[in-house]
Amino acid sequence: MASSLRRHAIAIFKAALRAADPEEAIHRHLMRQGDVLVAGRKRYSLPRFERVYVLGAGKAGASMARSVAGILGVRLTAGFVNVPAVHAGRLRRIELNAAGHPIPDGSGVEGARHIAQIASQAGPRDLVVCVISGGASAMLPFPAPGVTLGDKQQITKLLLDCGATIHEINCIRKHVSLLKGGGLARLAYPATVLALILSDVIGDDLDVIGSGPTVPDHTTFADARAILKKYGIWKQVPAAIRERLSSAVQETPKPGDPIFARVQNLIVGSNRLAVDAAALEARSRGFRTVVLSTSIEGEAREVARVYAAIAKEIRAVRRPVRPPACIISGGETTVTIRAGGLGGRNQEFALAAAIDIAGLSDVLILSAGTDGADGPTDAAGAIADGATIARAQRRGLDARRFLANNDSYSFLSALGGLITTGPTGTNVADVQIILVG
Repeated sequence: MASSLRRHAIAIFKAALRAADPEEAIHRHLMRQGDVLVAGRKRYSLPRFERVYVLGAGKAGASMARSVAGILGVRLTAGFVNVPAVHAGRLRRIELNAAGHPIPDGSGVEGARHIAQIASQAGPRDLVVCVISGGASAMLPFPAPGVTLGDKQQITKLLLDCGATIHEINCIRKHVSLLKGGGLARLAYPATVLALILSDVIGDDLDVIGSGPTVPDHTTFADARAILKKYGIWKQVPAAIRERLSSAVQETPKPGDPIFARVQNLIVGSNRLAVDAAALEARSRGFRTVVLSTSIEGEAREVARVYAAIAKEIRAVRRPVRPPACIISGGETTVTIRAGGLGGRNQEFALAAAIDIAGLSDVLILSAGTDGADGPTDAAGAIADGATIARAQRRGLDARRFLANNDSYSFLSALGGLITTGPTGTNVADVQIILVG
C-alpha cells in the first residue's frame, strides 16, 4: 500500500508542476497578432513604441523571458533579468544574470542596478515588459541610500529565522529597497509598463509577489517598524535599516499615484492553477478528491498536525470524504528556527506529520515546493507515511529530537523520504497532498 500511495502522490505533484510551467503560463495570457501585442484584455500596438525592453527577476525569470522574447521577435530591443545561477546565460537580446536566493548577493545587486538603469532611460514612447515570479524579492536587491548589501543579508536572515510571513518579510524589503514596492514602475515612468506575474503568494496579492516592483504599495514605514518589533528583533536589525525605517524619507508609491496610469499588472499563473491540476490528476487515479484551500499558512509543524488529524478522520469515520481519498491544498507555511539543523518548511511539515500518522498503514502525506528548493537544501520537500516512524525507530532515529533541532532533512534523507526535483524553473508556492487508501 505504501509504495502504491507514494507513486500516486508523486504523479499528482508532478501534475501540479506541469500546470505551473512558466512558458505555458505566458502563452496562455500573451500573444502577438501581427503588429498587436495582446496581454489579457489589453492590446498594444507595437509600431507606436520606439523601444521594447524585457526586465525582471525570479526563479521562473529565464523561462518567462524566453517566452516573451519568442513572442516579441525582432520587436525586442534588449533585456536584463536576474535569475538563479543555474539558469544564467543569454537569450536573444536578453541577458540572464545570476542572483542569490534566499539571501541576496553582490551579483544580484549589480544586476538590479543594471535593471534600474534601463528602466530609468525608458521614455514615453517605450514599452517595458517585466517578468516577475517568486524569488524576485531576494533576486532584485537594490539597497536604499545608506543601506548596504550586508545590512540586507542580515535582516533577511533575521526575518527568515523568526517565522515571519512572506507578507511581513516583503513589507520590510519594500522599505529598504529602491526597486520594490512600486519602485521599478517609478523609475520606468513615463514609459508603458506591462508586468507579467507568476504568483507564489497566498491570495495572489500583487503588491506582495516579488515585493511588488510595479504595483502600488499599501504598506508603510510604520508597518515595517511594527513587524520588526512584533517579533522582538528590532534591536538586532542593522543600525542603517533602523535609521531608514525611522526617518521621514519618501514613502513607497501608493494607489492613485500617476506613475501607475500606464502600468498593467497581469497574473499569468498561480498556486490555484497548480492545485486544480493536481486535483484533476488525483480524480483520474480513482481518488475521491477535495481541494481544502490554496491559502494555507502558519507554523509548518502545527499545520501538519491538522493535516494528520484530517487523515485520521477520513480513515476512522470517512469524512469529509470516503476512501480512497485525496485532500489537496496549497500555500506557504513558515518555520521558526530554534536550533541549527538542516531542512525547510515542507520537510518539517512531513516530519511533524509522520509523528502523528505513525502506525496508519494506508495514509501518506506529501508537502513540496513547486520551485524544487525547500529551504537551504537540494530537496523540494518530502513524503511521510504511517510506517515512517517505525522505520526510523529500527535505525535508532528519534523523530521528536530531529524535529526539535529543525533537522528534518537529515531525518528524512536517512529514510528515503525526500522529494528531489532539482530547479523546476517555476515557483507558485507549495502543494500539500493527503492520500488515504
